[in-house]
Amino acid sequence: MTPAEFVTHWRMEKDDLLALFMGTGSKTLVSQKISSMGLTEQQTIALRDVLNLALTDTFYTLLRGLDGASSIGGVQHGYRVLDEDGDLICGDGCVIAEAYAQLQADN
Repeated sequence: MTPAEFVTHWRMEKDDLLALFMGTGSKTLVSQKISSMGLTEQQTIALRDVLNLALTDTFYTLLRGLDGASSIGGVQHGYRVLDEDGDLICGDGCVIAEAYAQLQADN
C-alpha cells in the first residue's frame, strides 16, 4: 500500500462515518441523537457541514500526528506504519502532503 492509498482509505472512512451519522435509517447513537433533534432541512445541512469539518480536522490531525508533523495527546514524534510486507506507509513525513491534498485542500 502506498502513502496515497493509506490516506485514501482514511478519507473513505471519514466519509463513511459522516454518511452513517447523517443517515436517516442508521442505528448509530450519533444518528439517533441527530434524528431526535427534529432539525429542519436547512439545519440538517448545516449540521452535516459542521460534522464533516470536525471529522476532516480529526482525521487530518491523526494522520499528521502519525507522520510526526503534529502532536498526539501532547506528545510529538514520528510513528512508523508498515504494511504487511514491511514497507513504510506512514512516518517520516511521507503522508503529510497527501493528507492535506485529500482532506484539507477543498476546505
